[in-house]
Amino acid sequence: MADDVTEPKIRIRNLYKIFGEDPAAALAQVQAGASKAELLETSNHVLGLRDINLDIPAHGLQVIMGLSGSGKSTLIRHFNRLIDPTAGEILVDGEDVMAMNDTALRDLRRFKMSMVFQKFGLLPHRTVQQNVEYGVHIQGLSDDEAQRRAARWIERVGLAGFEQHYPGQLSGGMQQRVGLARALATDADILLMDEAFSALDPLIRTDMQTVLLDLQAELQKTIVFITHDLDEALRIGDSIAILRDGEVVQAGDPQAIIMDPADAYITDFIKDINRAKVIRIRSIMVPGPGGGQGAPVRTSQTIEEILGVLHDSPDGVCPVIDKAGKTVGTISMNAVIGALESRKTAEVARYS
Repeated sequence: MADDVTEPKIRIRNLYKIFGEDPAAALAQVQAGASKAELLETSNHVLGLRDINLDIPAHGLQVIMGLSGSGKSTLIRHFNRLIDPTAGEILVDGEDVMAMNDTALRDLRRFKMSMVFQKFGLLPHRTVQQNVEYGVHIQGLSDDEAQRRAARWIERVGLAGFEQHYPGQLSGGMQQRVGLARALATDADILLMDEAFSALDPLIRTDMQTVLLDLQAELQKTIVFITHDLDEALRIGDSIAILRDGEVVQAGDPQAIIMDPADAYITDFIKDINRAKVIRIRSIMVPGPGGGQGAPVRTSQTIEEILGVLHDSPDGVCPVIDKAGKTVGTISMNAVIGALESRKTAEVARYS
């Protein structure tokens, strides 16, 4: 099952988390329909998660996002049982994490899941080399193997030459590269990243996103990435789940969320994005044998990237090709205009 990409790598079923003195009793209120505010007022319990159901496929980058207090960091900490749920189940490669004994849980954390934190979590008294080696030593591997893996990943994240520096001698972006190298050195299947780039300056943050995407293209890990930044989510995510007050409001292909928001909350959430920069041609093309007099454009390109080509097309239409160069559809200037105007249409419908 672990090697079958059709099976979810991580499966979350009917997951609830309630914080307080008697969460089991509060659970009945939540399942009866009590809101987060009502639960706090009537029982002084805090609703962290409500009935989360989410399948995370292998080898993809799953983004979980929401505003502060939405439950996204609480959720990711359930995957390796840093937090135990009030109810529900978490399956990793088909194994019930809640049924694991202490030994199995330690092995899960040592060998199958690595975590990258917002605050870096580096050991200040250890060098870059020693910090990256740390997780490998925890796995019980030899000093030679730890040194070999650390050297490889230090180079891969662009820190060659800084092996003997201490965290306090590095910039924030460089420290986060150390944290990423440490996680990758364990060779874990699953990488958990909790607001990993949110403490970085915008330019450094974009640089780290590029590093992550380049590594993922090669490594094909299963990555769960927590963020509150929609632009970041749209740039890196293969799939996005948006939380509000501990519930999944909408989940799926980022393009589908942009083109068909589930409700007014999601509409508000995405209203300020630059649609030309994030809507990809695969989302708005007409599938088929292709046509038009313009030069071919790719399914993965954004509206912004193909506007010039469409403008130069004598009939305002271009064929669309996939990664292999096969023609899979047609894109027209009218389709582009419609996609850019759909936000206004949605807003008019909402307030009419």
